Amino acid sequence: MASENIIEEKKQGQALVTDKVNGNSKKLFIESYGCQMNLNDSEIVASILAKEGFNTTHLLEEADLVLVNTCSIREKAEQTIRKRLQKYNRVRRINPGMKIGVLGCMAERLKTKFLEEEKMVDLVVGPDAYRDLPNLVREIESGKDAINVILSKEETYGDVTPVRLNSNGVSAFISITRGCDNMCTFCVVPFTRGRERSRDPQSIVKEAQDLWEKGYKEITLLGQNVDSYLWYGGGLKKDFKNASEIAKATATDFSKLLEMVALAVPKMRIRFATSNPQDMSVDVLHSMAKFDNICNYIHLPVQTGSTRMLERMNRQHTREEYMELVDNVKRIIPDCAISQDMITGFCGETEEDHQDTLSLMEYVEYDFGFMFAYSERPGTLAAKKMEDDVPHEIKKRRLSEIINLQQRLSLSKMQQAVGKTVEILIEGDSKKSSEHWMGRNSQNAVAVFPKTDEKIGDLVMVRVDDCTSATLIGTRVA
Repeated sequence: MASENIIEEKKQGQALVTDKVNGNSKKLFIESYGCQMNLNDSEIVASILAKEGFNTTHLLEEADLVLVNTCSIREKAEQTIRKRLQKYNRVRRINPGMKIGVLGCMAERLKTKFLEEEKMVDLVVGPDAYRDLPNLVREIESGKDAINVILSKEETYGDVTPVRLNSNGVSAFISITRGCDNMCTFCVVPFTRGRERSRDPQSIVKEAQDLWEKGYKEITLLGQNVDSYLWYGGGLKKDFKNASEIAKATATDFSKLLEMVALAVPKMRIRFATSNPQDMSVDVLHSMAKFDNICNYIHLPVQTGSTRMLERMNRQHTREEYMELVDNVKRIIPDCAISQDMITGFCGETEEDHQDTLSLMEYVEYDFGFMFAYSERPGTLAAKKMEDDVPHEIKKRRLSEIINLQQRLSLSKMQQAVGKTVEILIEGDSKKSSEHWMGRNSQNAVAVFPKTDEKIGDLVMVRVDDCTSATLIGTRVA
């Protein structure tokens, strides 16, 4: 995290490691950048390659195959990937047998350019082509370049059991949808991850139960837009011949899926991300209120507080509709925490639009958020049709004002917990002291407290004695 831990940066790249499989002789080094979906995809990739003789390693220098799972959401993310590829190629000078591959959104966006222009990789694989990795790896091992960036309208990897990379044994991700149909004008996701499709709910429930049996205590249901999850009893929508067949089918929407999972693993904490405001129904809120094991936390991206800018972004809701949704959240789940995504300096943004964003933040009183200055992404409608006309210095100033306001709001929210006793799921050691535990409450707030006789994965009651704008500081109580 940055800025007093208020801006929770997307997961930074790290070597992902799992248990060794006996008999595997080849070594895979895999790094993941970007969103939680990328981390989950890396777990799918490691599972597929484990069956091809690869164990993961945290030592780049000893790897036979190096993969980086990439993000294209911002220009800075792509610059980071290019620097990592340069690093890999320097290491390859001392390990000439090493093969290098790019996975994910950046691979999908740049496609053959990585092989033709970059000349830094042997392998390029889009997010819907991971099943083809065994064939592609054999291609590069024979000295050929290999690429598969074909997007699918069907692939969900629902039958692939992800390995849990660098797991704390407490929290895990379960992907429930892939792709996105929203076509926000600033966003590359529909082009890099394809059309939206949902996964069979029974496979989701089975994965949750399997994780519980393995000792996990918390799951996060993942998708670019979980609220648009929809599965028909007769199969995916593509299987139906006409509208009447669809109408006769039994549909499972996201609120029903939440209840299915909550009932299947009643003692496991359940979170979900990410929600799109126009698709979040009141039914979802009632499902959250109904089950104690569904955490009282919603990540609710808005991007801007201006209705005019929301329209330019093709966000499919107004400022007033978003505020009504927030009112419903607070009415139905009074102690629910809400976080935001905010983009400042989008094409045509005026000072009045910026003030609308600040006033919306004041109205919602977000617990924390992810805040960025707009950067143009090639291929999006904004890049094709709109001028990136807000000067860098103005973007920088507006972003600073948004961050400062969020810091104040976050501190106020944390202060409200002081003196209260909250339930904390222990995730591991505190970053600052091995004598303290770190965990989170239902609202996703980080808490630290001195160790006694607890262990990782325990749910304990903690009295909050103090706080910062990002952390609750407390003491365990009986």
